[in-house]
Amino acid sequence: MKTAGKLASGWLLTLGFMFTTLSVSAVFNKIAMQNASRRLPVDYDEEFVDTNATYADDNAAVGGLVFGVPTLILGGWLALGLYRESQQEKKTINQQVSDRLQSIFYQMLTEHNGRVTVLRFAMQSQLPAAVAREYLDEKAQEFHANFKVSEDGAISYHFDV
Repeated sequence: MKTAGKLASGWLLTLGFMFTTLSVSAVFNKIAMQNASRRLPVDYDEEFVDTNATYADDNAAVGGLVFGVPTLILGGWLALGLYRESQQEKKTINQQVSDRLQSIFYQMLTEHNGRVTVLRFAMQSQLPAAVAREYLDEKAQEFHANFKVSEDGAISYHFDV
């Protein structure tokens, strides 16, 4: 459904842009013809000035606006709706990931009496070591945890449970 919405939005925006471009082009063409007719010599015969061309330009300008503006608005509205929906989905996914990590973190605290290592948390949460360390650093600051560095350089976090 998202693909259909994206295609519809793209087509509507493209058509709306084409129609409004046609309208603007017709207005410029009409202005150019009016300026050209003003520059004609005084003795030039008026029957050779094409008044139907300006009538066609008027129709093209109005038609382009009538079809172009609503099409652009509808395409923009669809695109904005798809963007908002995408942002909401990202927010929901981020919240689910955060809830899952928090659940794993609290479970590990209760299982290991408040002692958590980066390696154990990374294995349990299936996160890269750098991300696991960053998460544990944030939690350590939040809960005022103690750090202990082993002889081989591994950091363990000690939380008061």
